[in-house]
Amino acid sequence: MTTIDANSTSVKTDLTGAMLIGGSEVRGGTGEVRAVNPHTGEQLEPAYGLGGTTEVDRAAELAWAAFDSYRHTDLETRAAFLETIAANIESLGDLLIDRVQAETGIVRARVTGERARTCNQLRLFASVVREGSWLGARIDPAQPDRTPLPRADIRQRRIPLGPVAVFGASNFPLAFSVAGGDTAAALAAGAPVVVKAHQAHPGTSELVGRAIQAAVRQHDLPEGVFSLLFGDGRGLGTDLVRHPRIKAVGFTGSREAGLALAAAAAGRPEPIPVYAEMSSVNPVIILPGALAATGAELGRALIGSVTTGVGQLCTSPGLVFLRDQKGFDEFLAAAADAVRASPAAPMLTAGICAAFTAGVDRLRATDGVSPVANGGEDDTIVSAGRTGLFVTDGATYLANPALHEEIFGAVSLVVRVADDEQLHEIIERLDGQLTATVHATPDDYEEARRLLPRLELRAGRVLFNGWPTGVEVGHAVVHGGPFPATSDSRTTSVGTLAIERFLRPVSYQDVPADLLPVALADDNPLNLWRRVDGQLGRH
Repeated sequence: MTTIDANSTSVKTDLTGAMLIGGSEVRGGTGEVRAVNPHTGEQLEPAYGLGGTTEVDRAAELAWAAFDSYRHTDLETRAAFLETIAANIESLGDLLIDRVQAETGIVRARVTGERARTCNQLRLFASVVREGSWLGARIDPAQPDRTPLPRADIRQRRIPLGPVAVFGASNFPLAFSVAGGDTAAALAAGAPVVVKAHQAHPGTSELVGRAIQAAVRQHDLPEGVFSLLFGDGRGLGTDLVRHPRIKAVGFTGSREAGLALAAAAAGRPEPIPVYAEMSSVNPVIILPGALAATGAELGRALIGSVTTGVGQLCTSPGLVFLRDQKGFDEFLAAAADAVRASPAAPMLTAGICAAFTAGVDRLRATDGVSPVANGGEDDTIVSAGRTGLFVTDGATYLANPALHEEIFGAVSLVVRVADDEQLHEIIERLDGQLTATVHATPDDYEEARRLLPRLELRAGRVLFNGWPTGVEVGHAVVHGGPFPATSDSRTTSVGTLAIERFLRPVSYQDVPADLLPVALADDNPLNLWRRVDGQLGRH
């Protein structure tokens, strides 16, 4: 292990293959990994040294040492820190965009948009930090004369859980990775972050990590507020989750990996929460009126959604339910034409491509499932994703649990349902989902009204007359859902509500005024919205 001093406040842009542990660059010695261009198969420089138990322990201990100081930073300092991270990421310019493209094969326009989303997300959390309602300040003033018993002075606020382990996602190298939503929410809450970078895009991770590391120095924060590690998920990742200094986990990835991390966290002497986004097929229900009115248009739009990001989005619509009646033939024909017109494109990694191909082969081999159309092929792309569309009936779907599982890529299964009763039975047997979509006209509203209470029990976001790909980063959005969409359906990994994952409430009873946290002071110096004696206001 080699440690290199890094004292400059500017963002370093030379890729070194080092981990960023606090303020230092550390070269891991337990193996190496290189990014691979999924379009050409070329191995990219530099090689990244993988860490192990020693590096996990160092990063976690630094995070713990930083925790008490960082959680007590004033709201303006913390908000400005988040804004500086965003500015530092933007300052990387084309260097970052080019590296993301080389490591992932994602088209330039989407990478540029994802960078904007990442930076805007950081700035949104900065505004949340300043506004302060996330502190959850409540005051029940003392009532010494109350009978039969007096009431004590009781006040409540939320405090951060402690250092958070964040796992970078394969499919969003910026928005769900080193400076993505989990990191932004944790830092906003006052929690230091230790990120395990995804091995598919290590250079991207290093560049963004350096932007955060520089922001830590620019605001004179403790170095342990942020660290970036490279290593094996089953080794280093599990060690990180099990480390006693880590108090919560944010994860986006496969169901298998998410469950392994959740089991490791639950098996600790002190179990900790794991917020894992894992698996979703995002069912779409097209009701008769909508199908009859715009069947062909809906077919084309479905494939437009399915092929977004080569189908490698957690909200890609993998299932469509509709009846074989007016508009069905037009829907299927238009969807098939759109599939045939879709070119092959590089998937994120060879492993993801292999898993996608195996999933499509299983669909093709299932009795009662018929292929409708395949997209274009391209032998020049090493890890090429080819769009697929299949069709089956409701009885076959109900009889084959494997058809309910996610296939991560550009494929969708159209299910012809016999009637309302069969559709309702299917919905009752759906796994938890990130999204559920309904297409309806006013003539369908009676049926839609019956569906909505069922769908809200199955999904974190229910949308009408749209498509689930594309998640707005705002205050009301929910990107979560019942298991296996996420490991904890009570929260979200996108939007400002995400800050609550990394907080817990504390009550203060009869604490002298001079000792109270500033958020609970009588004169409300932070000008917070607070609930005082049950009444919400700035008092």
